[in-house]
Amino acid sequence: MKERLRIQGLRKRWILNSVGPVILILVLAAILASATVANNYYGSARSTLEAKAKAGADYFNSYSMSSYSEYYRNASLYAASFDSTRIELQFLNLYGRVDNSTQGVAAGTAPQTPEIARALESGSIEVFSGKDPVTGESVMAVTTPLKFNGSTVALMRYVTATRQIDHQILLTILIISAIIAGVICLVLISSLLFINSVVAPVAEVTDAAKRISGGSYGIQLPNPYTDEMGELVDNINDMSLKISQSEKIQTEFISSVSHELRTPLTAINGWSETLLEDDDPAQLRRGLHIILKESRRLTNMVEELLEFSKMQDGRFTLRIEDVDLQTEFEDAVYTYQELFRQDGIRLEYDDDGELYTDPIPGDPERLKQVLCNVLDNAAKHGGSGKRIIASLRREADNYVIRIRDFGPGIPPAELPYVKQKFYKGSSKARGSGIGLAVCDEIITRHGGTFEIGNADGGGALVTITLPIPPHTEHR
Repeated sequence: MKERLRIQGLRKRWILNSVGPVILILVLAAILASATVANNYYGSARSTLEAKAKAGADYFNSYSMSSYSEYYRNASLYAASFDSTRIELQFLNLYGRVDNSTQGVAAGTAPQTPEIARALESGSIEVFSGKDPVTGESVMAVTTPLKFNGSTVALMRYVTATRQIDHQILLTILIISAIIAGVICLVLISSLLFINSVVAPVAEVTDAAKRISGGSYGIQLPNPYTDEMGELVDNINDMSLKISQSEKIQTEFISSVSHELRTPLTAINGWSETLLEDDDPAQLRRGLHIILKESRRLTNMVEELLEFSKMQDGRFTLRIEDVDLQTEFEDAVYTYQELFRQDGIRLEYDDDGELYTDPIPGDPERLKQVLCNVLDNAAKHGGSGKRIIASLRREADNYVIRIRDFGPGIPPAELPYVKQKFYKGSSKARGSGIGLAVCDEIITRHGGTFEIGNADGGGALVTITLPIPPHTEHR
């Protein structure tokens, strides 16, 4: 129900924000066009009446009239010769009463429209448009003074009913309104079709997002779109797939970590109980050795989990100082040589005889953590080769550390993922799957690169590159 309301709200917002202004403009255009049409019709009628009034006034004023009877006779002759079925010609005296009319209006009738008084007062042509006070009919009237020796002696008035004009204006307005209404309908229909073409896929994406948030990870939407909506669907599908993969990896990680933690704890508990009941010195020594080894492994796993937790919540920091990388590297190699020897693995230090004393800025504890983790992984995953080679070289403006084992190597299909957190691949070796991710983060924060690949001739090869600051000179 909420989704339906949201979709209806989207349509409503689209209509109000996009179509609404268009409709408003069209309505205003219709009003403006209607007003223009009405003004043109009335303006044309007014111009016609004014032209006739001016021509008539000029005709009368061009003749000399010696008496009122002569004026009356000329007015009668002029009215009799006036030919128009739509326009009425009236001659009015100075009291505003009709003396003669082409439509048979009774003499002595007073039209009472305001332009008559204005024409007498101003001595010029005046116009009236509106309801006739006597008949109540809509009319337009033009009144002009007739003068003799500079004085107004009578009035000539042209009047016509505007019913025909109003009918034409109304018809034109109806046509304009119909056109505007048709345009508005087309705009609404096209807008609704467009918004529906957007709302329908949005509804599908919303439903898919809801299902994903409800736990249906990995679902994929069909994507027939080639525009921005297609890109959104691709992103939703990609997100769903990645969430599914992440969920699977985390589930496997929890299961793996639980197993990995249980194994050393079981060994420690088992041997502790055994040693409590057994006083044999050889058995005691063997049990203590196993407990120590499993405790170290447990400690390493817990430390990896703590480091990963710091990476996730932003508490992962470096304590930078000048580091003698060669010293740190050799200390790690010499420490692991004895440990590996006990497992039958030979760790060789490929020393080229150079003394690398240029310090680099770094966190010695973090760098040593990386070196120890890589050496431990080399023994754990490539120990079957019984040989590991570690080397340090200066190449251009970088220190390059390479650690190679002679084990089975890494399947090519797994190489792109080995540094991802929780990823363990097909290896059966114990571990949390986050050690290499932590190492990659540490080296990246030192401005270097952490690369894992397969060496020529077999075995895995880890290459760590750390930059030497430009101001450091090679000694």
